[in-house]
Amino acid sequence: MQVENTAAIVTGAASGLGAATAAELAAQGAQVYGFDLPSSIEGAPEVKGLTYVPVDVTDPEQVADAVNQAAADPTAPLRIVVNCAGIGPSSRILSKKGVHDLALYAKIVQVNLIGSFNVLALASEKIAETEALEHNARGVIINTASVAAYEGQIGQAAYSSSKGGIVGLNLPAARDLAQYGIRVNTIAPGIVETPMLATVAEEFRKQLAAGIPFPQRLGRPEEYAQLALFLITHDYLNGEVVRMDGALRMAPR
Repeated sequence: MQVENTAAIVTGAASGLGAATAAELAAQGAQVYGFDLPSSIEGAPEVKGLTYVPVDVTDPEQVADAVNQAAADPTAPLRIVVNCAGIGPSSRILSKKGVHDLALYAKIVQVNLIGSFNVLALASEKIAETEALEHNARGVIINTASVAAYEGQIGQAAYSSSKGGIVGLNLPAARDLAQYGIRVNTIAPGIVETPMLATVAEEFRKQLAAGIPFPQRLGRPEEYAQLALFLITHDYLNGEVVRMDGALRMAPR
């Protein structure tokens, strides 16, 4: 899939994985629409070729309007979606504080899983309307899971559930959208240097890095963006979940 002269949607584009991916796609010549909450967009860096759009990915009407905006320019057809928006609060199912708050569980699943599905579904409708390219190709959608989908740690019941749902969504989504020439792949990152992790003490970050077989360091958002670009441009990769984790296998805690 060619990136230049296309429109691309990146969710969670104001920081972390989304910001790196939006910047990479813009550098490759795409017109990028960065979806994020208004509070996150405030103060986000200006990037040539990137238009921020205030969107709550869990709101179908907001997403539909934003997708329509991204698909409005006939000279840059919407062909790329990268879902990076997500949250990761932790809570044990049962602790001294009591039972896991059900509203918190629902919110994490709502943002991480249902939000990704919402964008995927509404954007795929617009991508399916574009002119077919070689081998009937029209576009590609990349979702973001996590190694927690496979090795969720203590306190990650909700987060792991949401990311496990992303992994489970991957293949049926690829099969559903194959007739429209839309590929679907998923990236499952390990421990990546994001703004969320920047709040953790340096000593603890060193401990995290020490547990990664090789390279023995934390991942970088730019490496996620590089992998996303590879999955976009490699037209025969479809229905795949790719771990980006330095061979890490998470311990219980």
